[in-house]
Amino acid sequence: MMRINNPPLIARFLAIATLLILSFPARDCNAEEPTDIGSRRELFVDGSLVDRLTGKAELCLHHPVPHEIAIVHDAPWEGSGCGYHSIFKDGDRYRMYYKAWQLTVTPGKVNTGEHPLFCCYAESGDGVNWRKPELGLNEFKGSKANNIVIASGKFDGVNADAGHPAVFKDENPAAPPDARYKAILRSNGPKGLLAFKSPDGLHWSPMTNAPVITAGAFDSQNLAFWDGARHEYRAYWRIFTAGTTDEKNWKPAGHRAIRTATSKDFLTWDGQSDVRYLDSPSEHLYTNQVKPYDRAPHLLVGFPTRYIERGWSDSMRALPEREHREWRAGASERYGVAITEGLIMASRDGVNFKRWNEAFLRPGIERNGTWNYGQQYIAWHLVETKSQLEGAPDELSLYATESYWTGNSSALRRYSLRMDGFVSARAPMGGGELVTKALRFKGKRLAINFATSAAGGVRIEIQDPKGQALPGFGIEDCPVLFGDSIERTVIWKTGADVSPLAGQPVRLRFALQDADVFAFQFVD
Repeated sequence: MMRINNPPLIARFLAIATLLILSFPARDCNAEEPTDIGSRRELFVDGSLVDRLTGKAELCLHHPVPHEIAIVHDAPWEGSGCGYHSIFKDGDRYRMYYKAWQLTVTPGKVNTGEHPLFCCYAESGDGVNWRKPELGLNEFKGSKANNIVIASGKFDGVNADAGHPAVFKDENPAAPPDARYKAILRSNGPKGLLAFKSPDGLHWSPMTNAPVITAGAFDSQNLAFWDGARHEYRAYWRIFTAGTTDEKNWKPAGHRAIRTATSKDFLTWDGQSDVRYLDSPSEHLYTNQVKPYDRAPHLLVGFPTRYIERGWSDSMRALPEREHREWRAGASERYGVAITEGLIMASRDGVNFKRWNEAFLRPGIERNGTWNYGQQYIAWHLVETKSQLEGAPDELSLYATESYWTGNSSALRRYSLRMDGFVSARAPMGGGELVTKALRFKGKRLAINFATSAAGGVRIEIQDPKGQALPGFGIEDCPVLFGDSIERTVIWKTGADVSPLAGQPVRLRFALQDADVFAFQFVD
């Protein structure tokens, strides 16, 4: 074996070897496969496409704006315990289904037996003004002149609890005509969830003579729906579990949490899994309100109810309706010291959710009917309605409960939000940037949903996966966009056509000044 004892030669050899090694591109072991977004609309509500935020940029949670009381549940067969609303647009009308119940509170006592639990029905032509039609289907105190669509009791061999309904129109193209509408109801025995069907949303019958899901707590609005993006039904329901983000350490305990499963036929449910959250604390969650977001159906967006017992304090006693709160606490302390509010969460796989720890729908300014157990249960789900501003684009309407068990009727208030307006990439006038992870897209132009001040603006750069601006698509090539639009085409100095980049892995760099970007989409 030949040995080289010439130090200068050895040094030269090492230098050449080092140069050769450096001349080969380094492999990024942490590089992720680009996300193929095709031409779908992408939102920032789950943050999964964000690679980094710099400067003063942040992801900002937005909040619904309160409007009118949509409906008051003051009929004799309704009452202060009405809730668990399902709302959806069906052709040229909006449909609403809800629990009808009366809770009568006297000092130290809560009476829940004034009448059976019903599922009632209302409808609207605009999502704002609601009416209760006389359906003539179920009797109440000798009359069928009411809007009761399902009554609790025996249904062809099943014992249904009509007070825990979740109703939807089934968009599965394979759904038979007699099951175009479906519902999940709680069973009064044996324990579990029942599957119901209807040809018209009014006349209902059970799909089987036994519960289709049996493992759970179920004392909430448990629901299921057709997930068109994944071509399967998905269910979400209430359980008790210890809320920890470490799956291996989950043990049965006293936390109210959520479980999910999937099905091909709405009857056999497989793959049960407890819903998991990223960077969220363990909390009591009552409802879940998960459903695909219509404008981006690959995103499952939920509005769970956070339940928290604050205990007695000066602040608790300063809240509205103190005497009534003390009456409820006399029956059970938590009835008086618990407070509820609406959260928001989003997922791309139906199991792992980004749940915002801050409230999406706070209890709001103090007034009668607020800051109590049962307020701000958000209806399942969002609908598009006309803006109250003439000439403005449609907006999202959502609905939430008020005056729960504090009188003879509860109410449902409407709130509005801009399209896609859950979370924005935001920066103040001081400026900031958001850079996405690597993406692949289809389309000819890039459109954004954004809002700026008169002095603010947005510029967008398209980069290669390494972060280098692509020729003609740099920040300096993008004139500042300003305004407030749910769909504005981005134009660079060379034009708006991005089709030469379609199919390639790219990153988007958003440079923001006193501006919000809510969503983006590559379109034809």
